[in-house]
Amino acid sequence: MNFRSRLRRLAGVGSRFLVVGAISTLIEVGVFNLLVYAWGFDVISAKVIASLVALVNAYIGNREWTFRHRDRRGRVNELVLFLLTNAACTGLGALLVWLGVEAAEAALGRMPGPVIVNVVNLISIVIVVLVRFVLYHKLVFRVPQATDEASKDETTESA
Repeated sequence: MNFRSRLRRLAGVGSRFLVVGAISTLIEVGVFNLLVYAWGFDVISAKVIASLVALVNAYIGNREWTFRHRDRRGRVNELVLFLLTNAACTGLGALLVWLGVEAAEAALGRMPGPVIVNVVNLISIVIVVLVRFVLYHKLVFRVPQATDEASKDETTESA
């Protein structure tokens, strides 16, 4: 497979990943607001529940659409890797926000306002989305073993 077709395939997978992520984000925001403003949940409980609901959508969407052509080595193994990846990415996002806000506070000499905090948050989201995509692509939803060997054979034959 040449570079152009690999890039085209990666762009297709990346596009589907972003669509699933956007839908999951909308679900999380919607469930969060429903729980807080319609049913009176506290914001922490609502955030946890909404994140879990969105995570279910993200797993199903990525497994069945984004990475449907990938190896199905076992749902339990895949689900554990998915959850660990998302836990690590959530931690990375929190760390990046904390570091960004601390850096802004040091630079400004005061606590940054909502605009700066939201810019830091958006930057962390972009970084975490890229990391999450790489981890999903390389670790969670792996390429089937036969495809890996076929790719190596194609590379060897074309050389």
